[in-house]
Amino acid sequence: MAVRTALRTRTLLAAGGAVLVALAATGCGTDVSDAPVEKKNFAFSGKALTIKSDNSAVDVVPADVKEIQVERQVDGWVFFGNGPDPVWKIDGDTLTLKVGCSGLSSNCEARHSVKVPRGTALTVDNDNGRVQATGFDTDLKVKTDNGEVRIKDMSGGKLDLESNNGRIDGEAIATKSVRAETDNGQVKLNFTAVPDLVDSSSNNGEIHLGLPKATYKVDTSSANGKITVDVPKADSSTHVVKARTDNGEITLQSVN
Repeated sequence: MAVRTALRTRTLLAAGGAVLVALAATGCGTDVSDAPVEKKNFAFSGKALTIKSDNSAVDVVPADVKEIQVERQVDGWVFFGNGPDPVWKIDGDTLTLKVGCSGLSSNCEARHSVKVPRGTALTVDNDNGRVQATGFDTDLKVKTDNGEVRIKDMSGGKLDLESNNGRIDGEAIATKSVRAETDNGQVKLNFTAVPDLVDSSSNNGEIHLGLPKATYKVDTSSANGKITVDVPKADSSTHVVKARTDNGEITLQSVN
């Protein structure tokens, strides 16, 4: 009986010690900016590319390159698990940029900077992390389950933005058609050219649209928040602006 008691005590102490170590480890942060920069090129000759990413921030720009160029930084730790385990590969028109990180306690961080051949239509699907895209004049679709979406200097094709948990910011937008939807976060879009269609919505967050001077067909609704429309309105206009939020203010403002 004494042997069983001693064994049980040692087992509980060991388990308790492991939990204490895990709890102590959670206080150790990760700064990916200090991690080494790795580089890799991927052959690509298509017209449309999909980037699938997970547990990483993704910055993407068009450039005068013949191949996809990727730089990555990965850092972190895992207690009683696996990771960080980075993967970068291309299969057809899908580029995968993921970092595995799972365990009793973990803290992993990654950043991928991507250059794609100019003229490439792009879709980015990120499970966890912010996405920033700059300078595209082709169709662009960005979706993240948990993270911000940041867009800048856009012209030409359609713009489709979605975040399940994070704000959506767009600056210097000159596309004709924009959809921006978030379940939890602010939508803020500033245009440099008159759009034909803006469809914006948030379940929990304010919406702010900066629109060039023109007459717009406006459709707004907020279940809980003030609505301010400071642009000319006409139901006959071919420039349609929709803004809907369940909880938050809506502001439509002339920007020039």
